Amino acid sequence: MGPERPLEGLTIAVTRAREQAGDLAEKLEALGARVIEFPTIEIRPAEDYRALDAALSRLSTYDWIIFTSANGVRFFRERAELRGIALNGFAGRVCAIGPATRRAVESLGWTVDLMPEQYVAESLVAAFAGEDLAGRRILLPRAAVARDVVPSELVRLGAAVDVVEAYRTAVPKDIAQRTREVFFGPCPPDWITFTSSSTVTNFVQAAGAAALEHVRIASIGPVTTAAIRRCGLSVAAEADPYTMDGLVQAIASAARQAK
Repeated sequence: MGPERPLEGLTIAVTRAREQAGDLAEKLEALGARVIEFPTIEIRPAEDYRALDAALSRLSTYDWIIFTSANGVRFFRERAELRGIALNGFAGRVCAIGPATRRAVESLGWTVDLMPEQYVAESLVAAFAGEDLAGRRILLPRAAVARDVVPSELVRLGAAVDVVEAYRTAVPKDIAQRTREVFFGPCPPDWITFTSSSTVTNFVQAAGAAALEHVRIASIGPVTTAAIRRCGLSVAAEADPYTMDGLVQAIASAARQAK
């Protein structure tokens, strides 16, 4: 085994939504890992699009749009197209929370004006510290259930923030059966990756923390790590930076050290 394939012989479970797991799986496989796609979250359309539709109809009135995930961009775009609303006329500014979200925004033909140094809500709020937000109107299209750090802090800085549901997340129906097959079968994974707090809580609620008793855990960043620890579990590797590439490198580094 050469240094270029530090994950050779390791099996890694990826808990991202099925349509999003491919990129991470490819990166891990390129370093020698065997990957099991084990989605603990599903991305679904919003249950009610009235708030997003209303925001789209008055898009020109917003000074900022903040996207905290590529999913938010995707559903925002799809809804705009369905409603026949052209996005190329938006003259406001755009903030994206990380490189994947930035690429999704740029696919709209928009420029990202602001991206936080670290890809968590607290860093996003800090990135706005130099902006005058008094009286500014901000649109935040996101998941139906998400942390309230960003909108509450921006309101405190004087902005008027419209938080609208662009999509929702759910727990896959087959997760209990899949848990028995994957984690209590003859060849359980060596590692599991968690890329959001939801992937952690959904797994533990459905499978129980005991399923990970002999599995090393890799986290995308401090917010996800906190969720893992609240479940009584320990983290063997944490991404830095908080990206898919950072996550892969954190696992690779831990695997090298374990040799």
